Amino acid sequence: MDIDSEVPEFAARVRRIFESGTNKTLATLRRDGSPRISGTELEFELAADMAGGTGTAAGRVTLGMMPGSRKLADVQRDPRVAIHSPTLEPPKDDPNAWIGDAKFAGTLISITQPAAGPPGAYFKLDITEVVLTYVIGDELVVESWHPHRGWRRMTRT
Repeated sequence: MDIDSEVPEFAARVRRIFESGTNKTLATLRRDGSPRISGTELEFELAADMAGGTGTAAGRVTLGMMPGSRKLADVQRDPRVAIHSPTLEPPKDDPNAWIGDAKFAGTLISITQPAAGPPGAYFKLDITEVVLTYVIGDELVVESWHPHRGWRRMTRT
């Protein structure tokens, strides 16, 4: 079971937030185990265009890295990552109008370089967790999905 078939509306909202801007934040693990954050871009391949792989938000999440980059060295050593959506400020006069933010966690799996892609390493994300955070009224809403636990929603005041 995957996020698209379990909770398609949630998956679509996560995708919309990730697509709200170009630059995302990627967290990798350094050799000593400490975190490293780097800018990255990612793409959603439509399910109809996919050749296998874990799908989410109406497709497979893919990204590339420049040869010789520190983040590439990190993921070649330990492919576990977290990726944060673009950070958009909540409107000061209406926090409920905030689109929210979204996060993926998972493992990067090497894929073939796309024909039009520049030299580098390319990956698909095997997603182990998705989190969506936004505001309704005076509550912070946190929705999450995990392949073994499914979808959950909690609120905080």
